[in-house]
Amino acid sequence: MITISPSAVERLQRLSKAQSADSMILRLGVSPGGCSGSGYQYQITPNATQDNNDHVFPNSGIEIVVDPTSYPYLDGAELDYEDTLMTSGFVFHNPNATSACACGKSFHVRGEEEQFPTH
Repeated sequence: MITISPSAVERLQRLSKAQSADSMILRLGVSPGGCSGSGYQYQITPNATQDNNDHVFPNSGIEIVVDPTSYPYLDGAELDYEDTLMTSGFVFHNPNATSACACGKSFHVRGEEEQFPTH
């Protein structure tokens, strides 16, 4: 299961309303690569389409869709939105990640414990 924090739901609803959309399909996924050239990097695609084999998680007018290949890496993750003095944006809280790069966009999973370099 993939969840969205209340702050991420609020931000996504504002983005959807700004685009005059009644609902939003948000595709979450992972792809090989990242800051260190190995591991995985997160992908977020708003206004995506849904495929028949996607895992679908509806939440407050937002449908999260995840392809079957990415799902094991994201199962149990939460998409959050942080807005602080230093930064604002979407972040993942992923229990499958054993290490992450400093910017939070790339991660490793169990069995791939190589650490990311600091930037």
